[in-house]
Amino acid sequence: MRINYTLDVTRADYDWEETRMEHSKGARAADGTPLVFAPRMRRDGAAPLIGSSAIMRCVRERIERVAATDFVALIDGESGTGKELVARQIHEISARRRGPFVPVNCAAIVETLLEAELFGIEDRTATGVRGRRGKFECADGGTLFLDEVADLSLHAQAKLLRALQDLSVERVGGHGLHRVNTRVVAATNKKLCSLVEARMFRADLFYRLAGIEIHVPPLRDRREDILELALYFLARHDQTRRLTLSRGAADALLTYDWPGNVRELERMMERTLALARNDTIEVDDLPIRVRDGFGDVLLPSVVRNDTLRAWGSRYVRLVLERSGRNKRKACRALGISYHTLQAYLRYAHRLQMANAQERSEYAKES
Repeated sequence: MRINYTLDVTRADYDWEETRMEHSKGARAADGTPLVFAPRMRRDGAAPLIGSSAIMRCVRERIERVAATDFVALIDGESGTGKELVARQIHEISARRRGPFVPVNCAAIVETLLEAELFGIEDRTATGVRGRRGKFECADGGTLFLDEVADLSLHAQAKLLRALQDLSVERVGGHGLHRVNTRVVAATNKKLCSLVEARMFRADLFYRLAGIEIHVPPLRDRREDILELALYFLARHDQTRRLTLSRGAADALLTYDWPGNVRELERMMERTLALARNDTIEVDDLPIRVRDGFGDVLLPSVVRNDTLRAWGSRYVRLVLERSGRNKRKACRALGISYHTLQAYLRYAHRLQMANAQERSEYAKES
């Protein structure tokens, strides 16, 4: 049976707390196939923190606990996982939600301008320079989000540490301190502890930032959320085109490892919206890198007309290899017992021996 994944965008706009996927109970399309509805969109157009998996529920619970405090927080995770989104959620449910949320990409600011950007600059410090507030002062009463904090120079790190300790900043060219009431949330896609050991990041700043940490998991570690996210991104452009996912395309998305995480999935859904030939997204509408990975798992067995048991044994071996040949880890990934895993591996070994014998006989006949 084909399951078409479609979207419900007829309801009120999406609130971040309502991030769980809403499965229609008994609802079916005109052709009788069951419908799966995506979550609603927020009023401000920003993506909500989507995911119904256990690991994302833990992330949300941690966000709520962190938002109830006013301490410095550090968000870590791979590129594209949604670290800024997590920072925004912390801000939006905190007591500072009526204040500004000021994001700063530390990696995108030239080193010579970084101090003026963060702490401000006094009027007439140099010819033609007009005084202005820095990001710390702009975020007064709200939240300052420092993305890619690991890319700060050691000199800038020292300045940041002083601002965090004293909650005051000194503008470039100034002689007095300006008190600020700003909460700082930092983010990084690098292991700061490793940078501290390599003397590329100040240990005192690391301990100042890492008191409260939130880890944002990569998409491959929460595969249960992939289809929910895909449907949401399709729904954002529903006025442009309304598409459904075929079961094969959905399985291909679930099989892919997503090195670019949620950002890659979002761009891929936009590509599909633009290039899909029909209103149902098929496997052939997906990029080659996704189709190839899906085909590596399924097509060889299809070509050989393998039985379900033979295909299962090949898949078990694939998961075992991806688990570093750790059988206990492979069992957890597959959701089977150790005894069942061993049975699949024995069957796979017999298949290998039978195939080797066939090749040997064929070589003798040739």
